[in-house]
Amino acid sequence: MIRLYNILKSRKRELVYIPLWIYWAILLTLTSLPSTTFIDTFRFSDKIKHFGAYAILGLLLSLASYFQSKWEILSKYFWSGAVIIASVYGMLDEIHQMFIPNRSAEILDWVADFTGAMFGGLIIYLFIRKVNSLIGTK
Repeated sequence: MIRLYNILKSRKRELVYIPLWIYWAILLTLTSLPSTTFIDTFRFSDKIKHFGAYAILGLLLSLASYFQSKWEILSKYFWSGAVIIASVYGMLDEIHQMFIPNRSAEILDWVADFTGAMFGGLIIYLFIRKVNSLIGTK
């Protein structure tokens, strides 16, 4: 676990920042495309997709927030910061989708975005907490 942390820390540009920006660009691109009509496998499958997409975004944002050194408060409160950033982005993306053909804004989509971001951020929070307990820092 400490080894993974050290690798991420020493290569944060190529393992954290660049993947975050690439993933975010893909996410924005996919949500900007007109929706094609398809049948969901089950009732809330689109909410699971939102949850998963934003869990990854929350995970990457949490890592990037933790490892950045420009804003100490963002590094200190990396999980909260990442969830806020992802949630605001999710809300703006839902509004943006009102203007895309065959797409709509749904509050439950945003709830799935928010909970996904919290889950992804929680994974990194627990990872960082475990690493800090192993190396004896706060």
